[in-house]
Amino acid sequence: MTALAGVRTAVLALGSNLGDREATLAAAVSDIADLPGVDLIAVSPVYGSAAVKPDGIDLSAPAYLNLVVTTTYQGEPHALLDAVNAIEAAHGRVREEHWGDRTLDIDLITVGDLHIDDDRLTLPHPRAAERDFVLAPWLDIDPDATLPGYGRVRDLLHAAERTVRIPATGDGSTR
Repeated sequence: MTALAGVRTAVLALGSNLGDREATLAAAVSDIADLPGVDLIAVSPVYGSAAVKPDGIDLSAPAYLNLVVTTTYQGEPHALLDAVNAIEAAHGRVREEHWGDRTLDIDLITVGDLHIDDDRLTLPHPRAAERDFVLAPWLDIDPDATLPGYGRVRDLLHAAERTVRIPATGDGSTR
Protein backbone atom coordinates (compact mmCIF):
# COMPACT_ATOMS: atom_id res chain seq x y z
CA MET A 1 0.00 0.00 0.00
CA THR A 2 1.36 3.46 -0.88
CA ALA A 3 1.44 6.53 1.33
CA LEU A 4 -1.76 7.74 -0.34
CA ALA A 5 -3.68 4.63 0.76
CA GLY A 6 -3.92 5.29 4.52
CA VAL A 7 -7.14 5.71 6.50
CA ARG A 8 -8.44 9.25 6.14
CA THR A 9 -11.67 11.16 6.56
CA ALA A 10 -13.25 11.83 3.19
CA VAL A 11 -15.92 14.43 2.47
CA LEU A 12 -18.17 13.82 -0.53
CA ALA A 13 -20.82 16.15 -1.92
CA LEU A 14 -23.79 14.66 -3.77
CA GLY A 15 -26.28 16.44 -5.99
CA SER A 16 -29.16 15.56 -8.28
CA ASN A 17 -31.47 17.65 -10.45
CA LEU A 18 -33.05 15.05 -12.74
CA GLY A 19 -35.37 12.14 -12.05
CA ASP A 20 -36.40 11.04 -8.56
CA ARG A 21 -33.77 13.17 -6.84
CA GLU A 22 -34.46 12.04 -3.27
CA ALA A 23 -34.45 8.33 -4.14
CA THR A 24 -31.27 8.73 -6.20
CA LEU A 25 -29.45 10.50 -3.36
CA ALA A 26 -30.59 7.92 -0.80
CA ALA A 27 -29.48 5.04 -3.03
CA ALA A 28 -26.14 6.74 -3.73
CA VAL A 29 -25.45 7.19 -0.01
CA SER A 30 -26.15 3.48 0.47
CA ASP A 31 -23.88 2.64 -2.47
CA ILE A 32 -21.07 4.76 -0.99
CA ALA A 33 -21.49 3.08 2.40
CA ASP A 34 -21.10 -0.31 0.68
CA LEU A 35 -17.78 0.55 -0.99
CA PRO A 36 -14.72 -1.40 0.15
CA GLY A 37 -12.63 0.66 2.58
CA VAL A 38 -15.47 3.08 3.36
CA ASP A 39 -17.13 3.56 6.74
CA LEU A 40 -19.93 6.11 6.72
CA ILE A 41 -19.62 8.67 9.53
CA ALA A 42 -22.41 11.18 8.85
CA VAL A 43 -25.02 12.20 6.28
CA SER A 44 -26.20 15.80 6.17
CA PRO A 45 -29.76 17.00 5.77
CA VAL A 46 -30.83 17.45 2.15
CA TYR A 47 -30.62 20.99 0.79
CA GLY A 48 -32.10 22.45 -2.35
CA SER A 49 -30.26 24.85 -4.59
CA ALA A 50 -30.43 26.55 -7.93
CA ALA A 51 -28.40 25.02 -10.72
CA VAL A 52 -24.95 26.53 -11.22
CA LYS A 53 -23.67 26.52 -14.79
CA PRO A 54 -20.37 27.80 -16.22
CA ASP A 55 -21.97 31.24 -16.70
CA GLY A 56 -23.44 31.37 -13.18
CA ILE A 57 -26.76 30.55 -11.52
CA ASP A 58 -29.37 29.19 -13.95
CA LEU A 59 -32.87 29.53 -12.52
CA SER A 60 -34.36 28.02 -15.71
CA ALA A 61 -32.64 24.67 -15.06
CA PRO A 62 -34.19 22.11 -12.71
CA ALA A 63 -33.27 22.75 -9.06
CA TYR A 64 -30.82 20.48 -7.27
CA LEU A 65 -31.10 18.49 -4.11
CA ASN A 66 -27.74 18.30 -2.36
CA LEU A 67 -26.18 16.60 0.63
CA VAL A 68 -22.75 15.91 2.06
CA VAL A 69 -21.43 12.71 3.59
CA THR A 70 -18.35 12.16 5.66
CA THR A 71 -16.65 8.80 5.74
CA THR A 72 -13.44 7.20 6.72
CA TYR A 73 -11.72 5.80 3.68
CA GLN A 74 -8.82 3.41 3.42
CA GLY A 75 -7.45 3.34 -0.07
CA GLU A 76 -6.12 5.41 -2.92
CA PRO A 77 -8.03 8.65 -3.67
CA HIS A 78 -8.12 7.81 -7.38
CA ALA A 79 -9.74 4.46 -6.56
CA LEU A 80 -12.42 6.32 -4.58
CA LEU A 81 -12.94 8.63 -7.57
CA ASP A 82 -13.34 5.60 -9.85
CA ALA A 83 -15.83 4.06 -7.41
CA VAL A 84 -18.02 7.17 -7.15
CA ASN A 85 -17.89 7.64 -10.94
CA ALA A 86 -19.22 4.08 -11.26
CA ILE A 87 -22.02 4.89 -8.79
CA GLU A 88 -22.91 7.96 -10.87
CA ALA A 89 -23.03 5.84 -14.05
CA ALA A 90 -25.17 3.20 -12.33
CA HIS A 91 -27.68 5.96 -11.56
CA GLY A 92 -27.85 7.17 -15.15
CA ARG A 93 -25.25 9.96 -15.09
CA VAL A 94 -24.45 11.14 -18.62
CA ARG A 95 -21.51 13.49 -19.23
CA GLU A 96 -22.50 15.50 -22.30
CA GLU A 97 -22.48 19.11 -21.11
CA HIS A 98 -19.95 20.69 -18.73
CA TRP A 99 -21.86 21.28 -15.48
CA GLY A 100 -25.01 20.04 -17.22
CA ASP A 101 -28.16 18.71 -15.59
CA ARG A 102 -27.64 15.25 -14.11
CA THR A 103 -29.28 12.41 -12.28
CA LEU A 104 -26.33 12.22 -9.89
CA ASP A 105 -23.12 14.08 -9.24
CA ILE A 106 -20.65 12.96 -6.58
CA ASP A 107 -17.67 15.19 -5.89
CA LEU A 108 -14.70 14.32 -3.71
CA ILE A 109 -14.26 17.44 -1.60
CA THR A 110 -11.44 16.28 0.65
CA VAL A 111 -9.61 13.08 1.41
CA GLY A 112 -7.83 13.86 4.65
CA ASP A 113 -5.50 16.79 4.13
CA LEU A 114 -4.22 15.49 0.79
CA HIS A 115 -3.39 17.98 -1.94
CA ILE A 116 -3.61 16.40 -5.39
CA ASP A 117 -3.74 18.16 -8.74
CA ASP A 118 -3.51 15.91 -11.77
CA ASP A 119 -5.48 15.32 -14.95
CA ARG A 120 -8.16 13.29 -13.12
CA LEU A 121 -8.43 14.64 -9.59
CA THR A 122 -7.96 17.87 -7.69
CA LEU A 123 -8.06 17.78 -3.91
CA PRO A 124 -9.32 19.67 -2.10
CA HIS A 125 -12.10 20.27 -4.62
CA PRO A 126 -11.18 23.51 -6.40
CA ARG A 127 -14.61 25.16 -6.14
CA ALA A 128 -15.89 23.80 -2.82
CA ALA A 129 -14.94 26.99 -0.96
CA GLU A 130 -17.39 28.95 -3.15
CA ARG A 131 -20.35 26.57 -3.08
CA ASP A 132 -22.90 27.09 -0.36
CA PHE A 133 -24.65 23.87 -1.43
CA VAL A 134 -21.50 22.04 -0.29
CA LEU A 135 -20.58 24.22 2.68
CA ALA A 136 -24.01 24.45 4.38
CA PRO A 137 -24.69 20.70 4.55
CA TRP A 138 -21.06 20.02 5.52
CA LEU A 139 -21.31 22.50 8.38
CA ASP A 140 -24.48 20.72 9.58
CA ILE A 141 -22.57 17.48 10.15
CA ASP A 142 -19.25 19.00 11.23
CA PRO A 143 -19.51 22.43 12.90
CA ASP A 144 -15.70 22.59 13.19
CA ALA A 145 -14.98 21.59 9.58
CA THR A 146 -12.02 23.10 7.77
CA LEU A 147 -11.36 22.97 4.04
CA PRO A 148 -7.58 22.44 3.78
CA GLY A 149 -5.88 25.44 2.23
CA TYR A 150 -9.04 27.57 2.38
CA GLY A 151 -10.07 27.85 6.02
CA ARG A 152 -13.03 27.18 8.25
CA VAL A 153 -16.18 26.03 6.47
CA ARG A 154 -18.25 28.37 8.67
CA ASP A 155 -16.27 31.40 7.43
CA LEU A 156 -16.31 30.23 3.82
CA LEU A 157 -20.09 29.82 3.94
CA HIS A 158 -20.55 33.43 5.06
CA ALA A 159 -18.59 34.60 2.01
CA ALA A 160 -20.15 32.23 -0.57
CA GLU A 161 -22.67 33.29 -3.21
CA ARG A 162 -26.17 32.19 -2.21
CA THR A 163 -27.79 29.40 -4.21
CA VAL A 164 -29.23 27.35 -1.34
CA ARG A 165 -32.89 28.10 -0.75
CA ILE A 166 -33.92 25.50 1.76
CA PRO A 167 -33.24 22.73 3.57
CA ALA A 168 -35.45 20.53 1.49
CA THR A 169 -38.63 19.09 2.95
CA GLY A 170 -39.28 15.36 3.04
CA ASP A 171 -41.60 15.52 0.03
CA GLY A 172 -38.96 16.98 -2.31
CA SER A 173 -40.50 20.44 -2.37
CA THR A 174 -38.86 23.58 -1.07
CA ARG A 175 -39.88 25.70 1.88
